[in-house]
Amino acid sequence: MVVRVDRGIAVVEAEGGLLRAGWGGALLGRVSEDPAAAPTTGDRVRLRFWPDQRITVEDVDPRRSLLARADADGSARHQALAANLDFVAVVEGLVPEPDRNRIARLLALARASGAEPVLILTKADLEPDSGWMVAQLRSLYDCPVLPVSSASGDGLPAVRALFASGRTVALLGPSGAGKSSLVNALAGENVMLVNALRKDGKGRHTTVTRELHPVAGGYVIDGPGLRSVGINSAVGLSETFADVTALASDCRFADCGHAVEPGCAVIAAIADGELSLDRLDSYRQLVAEGFRQELRGDARLRQEEARRRKVMQKALRRRDQKPLDRGRW
Repeated sequence: MVVRVDRGIAVVEAEGGLLRAGWGGALLGRVSEDPAAAPTTGDRVRLRFWPDQRITVEDVDPRRSLLARADADGSARHQALAANLDFVAVVEGLVPEPDRNRIARLLALARASGAEPVLILTKADLEPDSGWMVAQLRSLYDCPVLPVSSASGDGLPAVRALFASGRTVALLGPSGAGKSSLVNALAGENVMLVNALRKDGKGRHTTVTRELHPVAGGYVIDGPGLRSVGINSAVGLSETFADVTALASDCRFADCGHAVEPGCAVIAAIADGELSLDRLDSYRQLVAEGFRQELRGDARLRQEEARRRKVMQKALRRRDQKPLDRGRW
């Protein structure tokens, strides 16, 4: 099992202990075509031991789940973050106030992985009156929401239960959210370095690589705080925004953009106070980003979108060129 990956070298847990292995030739060829095929933390891999003492990863076993984000260069490629997960836990601090847009984005990424999403709210000891916030986030995101204090231990039993029976949990969240402190609390010892928040309230990057640690009867994968997360596609958004998609099913038009279309149930819900405009804006942003990512990777979809834009432009030109009916003025 891959414990960590450092610049093309995998640290693998095998029967004889920890080993370091590079990529085999056939694997290098697959990775050149698809970077997401490279071994990542949590992968099960097959090794080859060479007479000259080299060890290489020859193959990666099929993954039952894969946490991946869009590549930072804006291409259609994916960057694998962790594999073979049972849960992806989005970690957000209760202090300062949780960033709902970031939570929505990370939960969409978690759901797209194929693992079960969980929201862990850290620093509960710093916000004693957080019950209303927890209840609100539970209703918004329809997933387990676990408030926890790594300092006092409150809420830790519920988090430990995620690791029962050898399950693997990946932690996903920004720097300063308390991921490393949570790992230390679960392990009962300081296995991760912890830094204080900066004066502006932002986190410092404590963890520099994604590493697998045995804790609470299972495994945890902690990694660097993510400054930005690219959405691979619209997959996962329908569950993260279940309230919006449920309303959208009652719109008059199947392709409603929830902007100015007549008979839009989503806009009606905003007018009635059933849905916040901020939540709809977050949904629109992530859907548009997912669609752009799908366009990059699907030639047929790009052609269809180009044809649609061409038809719209022609219609606009005909409208602008039509002479005015002076009798109407």
